[in-house]
Amino acid sequence: MTRSRLVRVAVAATVAAGLALAGCGDTDPPGAEEQQADLSVLATDAPQMQTLERLTKRHFTAETGITVDYTLLPENEARDRMNREFATQAGTYDVASVSAYEVPIYADNGWLAPLDSYVEADEDFDQDDVFPNLVASLTGEDGRLYAEPFYGEGSFLMYRKDLFRKDGLTMPPDPTWREVADLAARVDGTDGASGICLRGLPGWGQNLAPINTVVNTFGGTWYDTDWNARLTSPEFREAVGFYVGLLRSHGQPGAERMGVLEILERFVEGGCAMMYDATSLASTIEADTSPVKGKVGYVPAPHEKTDKAGWLWTWAWGVQQASERKDAAWEFISWASSKEYQELVGQERGWTAAPAGNRRSLYANPEYQQAAGAWYRQEYTAATDSADPRNPGVAPRPYGGIGFLDIPEFAVLGTAVSEQIAAAIAGRQSVDTALEKSQDLAQAAAAKYRGG
Repeated sequence: MTRSRLVRVAVAATVAAGLALAGCGDTDPPGAEEQQADLSVLATDAPQMQTLERLTKRHFTAETGITVDYTLLPENEARDRMNREFATQAGTYDVASVSAYEVPIYADNGWLAPLDSYVEADEDFDQDDVFPNLVASLTGEDGRLYAEPFYGEGSFLMYRKDLFRKDGLTMPPDPTWREVADLAARVDGTDGASGICLRGLPGWGQNLAPINTVVNTFGGTWYDTDWNARLTSPEFREAVGFYVGLLRSHGQPGAERMGVLEILERFVEGGCAMMYDATSLASTIEADTSPVKGKVGYVPAPHEKTDKAGWLWTWAWGVQQASERKDAAWEFISWASSKEYQELVGQERGWTAAPAGNRRSLYANPEYQQAAGAWYRQEYTAATDSADPRNPGVAPRPYGGIGFLDIPEFAVLGTAVSEQIAAAIAGRQSVDTALEKSQDLAQAAAAKYRGG
């Protein structure tokens, strides 16, 4: 059985289970208004989406006459609603904010409408301006484009320049993880700050996002090319052991309970000398109300055996195949993901509020350069020169993805493995024990891919 057919079978089973668990829960369609909106959009309740909703009626609807009804939900709820909606092709939503994880899976199942013909016909959209790495992550195995990025992010290392100066330390312009560990040991405790803050909270999108970049650059892989699990291989053990050891020795207290928002808060409050995480966090770190504004330096994601190791992520707009309003959906997408929309947000809401990480032109804009002066160069580098989503490490692998695996089983498997690693971070078990348990989980999760 081919991988695509296996993916379709696996997703169908996963969604069926989700529907059974969901029962009669939150299934009401959006837009209970008396007059039906022209388009229904499902999206994560992120600040960028909230800004988009506020600007739509006054600009997009006023210009096109197309009304838009938004359903904005927390990320986990949005994913659950989206999985059920697209699996059943109910047609309730025309457009949804899909990520680099969903797009290959949905495309394999025929749940997304390809956008190639719209892009080719719309010269004003300027597809060549979109970062190629993001385009690659939103392209199906058939070579067709299935979503357009609304905003993107990479990862980089943030460090307190003032604390480094106080200790006489210099951050290398392109650090390795070994160098970062040495610096963390030397700066640890300066002005009460932890040497480094990293995600420890369980979740495939929490601690596994940075851990997977470490695994990749240390030479590890979740599976070999025959889909045999490799979580107890020397390379995988070394990578996870390094991450856990760094957190336990020089990381923040209670790391196993701290995800991206918690470590961001700690960093802004002065509790971390370094932090490795998403480029999108810089706008909060450099906000006018931030105590560390102007005190932070930014360098590329640390690497080891590879030349680069940053992750690549995007929230993008995809059109449900069952939608009967595909032309109107493209009009919305071509506006929301356009250079003109970024200009609109910059002028009305401030340039640091513009959805970033998706287009080259934003980084050539002097106004954005000035507003994001402390970090825009590294943000641009992360977007244009991150690890390759199809081949992010040293070891050959049968899957794609940098901070995740592009198989439907990963949402459940990754969360289970992340819980085992969090227990090791907390000191409740050894790294070897965590990975031995995880090896069994990973081997079972990929059984259907082997031998066919």
